[in-house]
Amino acid sequence: MSSLSLRAWVLSFSFLLVVLGAWEVAVQAPEKTQAQSEYELLMGGAEQEARVPPPSAIIARAWQELSDPFYDAGPNDKGIGIQLGYSLYRVLSGFFLAVMIAIPFGFLIGMSPLMYRALNPFIQVLRPISPLAWMPLALFVIKDSETSAIFVIFICSIWPMLLNTAFGVASVREDWINVARTHELSPLRTAFTVILPAAAPTILTGMRISIGIAWLVIVAAEMLVGGTGIGYYVWNEWNNLDLTSVIFSILMIGIVGMLLDLLLTAATKLVQYEE
Repeated sequence: MSSLSLRAWVLSFSFLLVVLGAWEVAVQAPEKTQAQSEYELLMGGAEQEARVPPPSAIIARAWQELSDPFYDAGPNDKGIGIQLGYSLYRVLSGFFLAVMIAIPFGFLIGMSPLMYRALNPFIQVLRPISPLAWMPLALFVIKDSETSAIFVIFICSIWPMLLNTAFGVASVREDWINVARTHELSPLRTAFTVILPAAAPTILTGMRISIGIAWLVIVAAEMLVGGTGIGYYVWNEWNNLDLTSVIFSILMIGIVGMLLDLLLTAATKLVQYEE
């Protein structure tokens, strides 16, 4: 590890300790005076004021949840590992369906100015629509909440990959295409041996953007459809007024999203090249 990286890690850890320490001190409930306690008893036991939990309570909850993440005590009581597993299954299913459609069509649009002009109006109309706006229609047509959630992930994942693939293919240097023609390579072989390696970094950048959007959308989608998943877990704990579990689940969403991004970042580095 370089000196700069080490100093960055130390600084980040220091910031974390300062934030957690300030948070811990700020949210500690002040001790009640005897007069306040007597007043609450006189009023018949007033409801306790809801407070943001301190980091110590969240760490304790994390230890409790992560010590047995795959327990299953019924439909409304499943471990955080099971909930994340359901969400990852939906995200990856919709994401890879989008890969199967977006990359071939991206190649087609990038290699053919005619197809670009023909399909671009449809792309520009459909791309700005919020993925969650499709959920009522998906539920009505598909009549299955699981499949509808996967469809919403497919819709939100396809556009960044499609546009980045088309841009990457269209940006391949003409000299390389001419060399392929000189060697009398077929269009299919040119696409696989020349265009795909050259456009791969841009394609994977689009995939990286798509997986981030998909992970954002699945939380909201699961709040709507309910049942299982990390989005449902957050909403269910909020309905139970368990803010400690809500904040813990938010942290887990962030950590899983970061890991997904790191995986695709590593894949992008593998296909990068220097001219």
